[in-house]
Amino acid sequence: MAGGGRAVRQGHDLRDRVVALAQELGLEAEIEVRVGRRVYGKRRRIDVVLRRPDADRILGIECKYQGSSGTAEEKIALILQDIAHWPIPGIVVIDGPGFSDEMRGYLLASGKVVEFEDLRDWLRLFFALP
Repeated sequence: MAGGGRAVRQGHDLRDRVVALAQELGLEAEIEVRVGRRVYGKRRRIDVVLRRPDADRILGIECKYQGSSGTAEEKIALILQDIAHWPIPGIVVIDGPGFSDEMRGYLLASGKVVEFEDLRDWLRLFFALP
């Protein structure tokens, strides 16, 4: 698959930026958390799980970077279905110029997808942070 290695690196970079942002906000972060199986049998791993140490709040985050038009945006619908089966609340964080305007609008309207640039405010609200 052309660009597959670059896509994984950029996805990991996004995951690492999510973790860094969460830690700046005082949240604990764990990566690649195993939790059961996906609808098609593959082991489920949540990219990032965040916890607020002084409160009973937890959030799972899947990170999807799309550098150019391709399949990442098409996979998010399946990811949203998978999140519905997690034992914790979850969202998808997206970043990159490759999401079409139509798909970006559709995903953001779901309420379960957040652009990285909006994540700081979203996390502050979810975790009731100052």
